[in-house]
Amino acid sequence: MPRKPFVPGAAVVVAAALAAGLTGCTGSSSPDSDAADAKSGGAATSSPAAEPGRYQTLPEACGLPSRGVIRRMLPGDDQPLSDTEAQKVYGGQADITYDTDRRVGCRWTRETTAGTRHLGLDIQRVVSYDSAVSDDDKAQAIYDKKELAAQIPSGGAGSPSPAAPSPSASASASASKNEEKGEGVVTNDATDKSATGKSSAGAEGKAPSGSPSQKSDQSTDPSTDPSGSTAPRVLGDLGDAAFLNDKLVTADSGVHRDVTVVFRTSNVIVKITYDQWSTDKTMLPDSQELQDKARSLATELSDSLSE
Repeated sequence: MPRKPFVPGAAVVVAAALAAGLTGCTGSSSPDSDAADAKSGGAATSSPAAEPGRYQTLPEACGLPSRGVIRRMLPGDDQPLSDTEAQKVYGGQADITYDTDRRVGCRWTRETTAGTRHLGLDIQRVVSYDSAVSDDDKAQAIYDKKELAAQIPSGGAGSPSPAAPSPSASASASASKNEEKGEGVVTNDATDKSATGKSSAGAEGKAPSGSPSQKSDQSTDPSTDPSGSTAPRVLGDLGDAAFLNDKLVTADSGVHRDVTVVFRTSNVIVKITYDQWSTDKTMLPDSQELQDKARSLATELSDSLSE
């Protein structure tokens, strides 16, 4: 069979067609290229990461409060202390923590003939590992949980929550349950017999002037303070958010009042616990004194952290 003649023009046309096809395939958008474009565009339009908190480290807890404030919070029997005793009382005992850049604490204790006082300080630095949540917002969420757990009234400073039971009813119910279990009683009623272990003055007769039972009636108590000045409440003049709690606890061994102040400043949460114990149940620790001293320390710490 005779061979067909070779036509150069036809080869050129075929080559051009093939080249056009390859160019079209190369230029077409593939799913991968779309994804790459989307990622590139998304990176350009995504919101910036949330701001870090103000604090990146924490101070040494035992050395943070001034010696003068610690002295006022841990009064003695007007007996001078030796240098060794003063260092033991006012120097404090540091809490054991695994990361001092995230949490530090200190404890102070002083025993006197009038009772024992304990002071505790806990400082937590909050870090958010969510790029959409700032350290401050994370700290606020933790603070909110603490305030909720403490059942701080939400109706304003010193005003009880509408749904909260009356203090006397709560104290009576708590007393009944704890008497069955042999445990202490928690109450905010300084004149309630479950708090003092005594019946009222009317049942026993009028107490003589200056007697311990009469003095205990003069102690301001959160639930009986008509002005609400010592009631558990939110504090509007401390840090970014703060609250104060006050509880009176009685047990077989005696009575103690526990005052707690918690405040947040940026991404740091500070908790102060301050209590006074007495073996004489008729001598109730004064609520106003303990609160004033705890708030004074909280103000000093807030100012110190803000420097």
